[in-house]
Amino acid sequence: MNAETTMKTIDQTAPNWERDPVLSVQHLTMRFGGLVAVGDLSFEVGRGDITALIGPNGAGKTTVFNCVTGFYKPTEGRVVMRHGPGRQDEAVDEVTASGLRWKSSDKGAVFLLERMPDHEISHKAKVARTFQNIRLFGGMTVLENLLVAQHNPLMVASGFSIGGILGLPSYRNAQKEAIDKAIYWLERTNLVERADDPAADLPYGDQRRLEIARAMCIGPQLLCLDEPAAGLNPRESAELNGLLKYIRDEHNVSVLLIEHDMGVVMEISDHVVVLDYGVKISDGSADFVKSDPKVIAAYLGVDEESEIDMPEVLEDVEKVVEEADTTKAGKSSASSRKPAAKAGSGKASGKTPAAKKTSSRGAKVPAASKAEPVPQGLLDTGTAKAKPAARKPASRVSAAKPTGTSATATTVKPAAASKATKSTAAQIKAEKPAKSASGTARAKPAAKAKVAAPAASEIKIADAGNYPGQQPHGTKKPRAGGANNLTRVKGIGPANEKKLNALGIWHFDQIAAWKKAEIEWVGAYLSFPGRIDREEWVKQAKVLAKGGETEFSKRVDRGDVPTSVPGKRGAQPKPSTGSRKATGKGGKA
Repeated sequence: MNAETTMKTIDQTAPNWERDPVLSVQHLTMRFGGLVAVGDLSFEVGRGDITALIGPNGAGKTTVFNCVTGFYKPTEGRVVMRHGPGRQDEAVDEVTASGLRWKSSDKGAVFLLERMPDHEISHKAKVARTFQNIRLFGGMTVLENLLVAQHNPLMVASGFSIGGILGLPSYRNAQKEAIDKAIYWLERTNLVERADDPAADLPYGDQRRLEIARAMCIGPQLLCLDEPAAGLNPRESAELNGLLKYIRDEHNVSVLLIEHDMGVVMEISDHVVVLDYGVKISDGSADFVKSDPKVIAAYLGVDEESEIDMPEVLEDVEKVVEEADTTKAGKSSASSRKPAAKAGSGKASGKTPAAKKTSSRGAKVPAASKAEPVPQGLLDTGTAKAKPAARKPASRVSAAKPTGTSATATTVKPAAASKATKSTAAQIKAEKPAKSASGTARAKPAAKAKVAAPAASEIKIADAGNYPGQQPHGTKKPRAGGANNLTRVKGIGPANEKKLNALGIWHFDQIAAWKKAEIEWVGAYLSFPGRIDREEWVKQAKVLAKGGETEFSKRVDRGDVPTSVPGKRGAQPKPSTGSRKATGKGGKA
């Protein structure tokens, strides 16, 4: 086997972060006087990967972020950012020897971040970040916070202010593109309805998502997130996971995140790097890292790996596993799921010391724990997940023999039993079909009302069947007089109006006629299920279709909503003969 064949084999078998790194941190050291915060650290972030940087408090994670993004200048080491595929080792060595900050070529570009000021790292190297403590402009609106992130292209388009003052076409076009991009990310983070609210008025979870949206408006190739799930509840953490996966998959943006929530880390990370006292102690996939003895030792405060097998340490491990199990079970569902073993008294459902040890060591899972899946947390030792036991009907559970309880604990009073029996019998009787004299059930066919099938849409969507519900009727062209200004409906900005027009939806009365199945289909197609009902699009459209006005449409008409197009336009449906003409406060929409 020659050298070339060997190299190809290595490239094929090596993980993505070694074959195609977007960021390489090489022998990074950061000293503050006599304190070494980060010592000789090396790791790589794969292109298109989500890489997690984890470790106990004070391990040096945020210091690494500050070195990567230019807030600190490292004492020693090299930080390489690459645009373009492959390692580009020759270009990296050439830039390093030349003393330049970066160099572009046909294959891409190479940037040495330790030599660049922070604003160039953001603008040229395309590295964006969020902070551990939220740093939004609280007095600005949500939309203005995203426009600030696009300050550089707007300034260039304005000729550094003069074009903006005179309103030159180049500046107007750049401003429109900036607003469209801001609206796009507001829609992706479910914040478009808060576009005109001050950022400081948003709930904590919304502020976290707004920071990520602002960072994405830069158009980064590497997104650095410092504890994005801090302070989020389980539902918000699940939404964050979906957003980060969307950013990675749809925009091909690599993500480097610091996180203490192991549920988030283990679910979405392709690559995990673990620090302890500024030194890397583990580096690999999530499955590899969570069972690494060095990682367990670091999180439990154990100095030597051999101590992990000591009884008192094993007891600590068991406690951590139990806490992780409880947390994961709480996140999985808001509804309570009771194991069958709890049908008896407290003794039947209580854990014994023996059951506790066998569950943590992975030898045998007690029956009580089989009622729910065993979550895989940070300290998973390789035990296979126990499948959830099938739930037994309530009647069987109540009939089960109690364990270690007196007979009075499960005895039902005669009066209550009689009442319950009558209620159950009445319910069963109501559900049973009527019987004929011969005792056989008489099947009464339900009368089928003839309902006219909805007209098929003139717009054909290739994957329309992949969405739940039914595609609404659409027309290839608007009616005479032009399309309505759909941005007068709260929640429909210019971007959504274009999407609706592409579906053949041009007029308010089309939206007003949507039924449940059509609302469900459009919500799934536009990637925000439930929002149409929440924002009452249909209710608003019914008012506007009759020529009325809503409080939001008045603001749009006055030009007070930057995310909408001011003005009334479009033809209204002609009222049928003899019907009373609907009037509204504002005339035609």
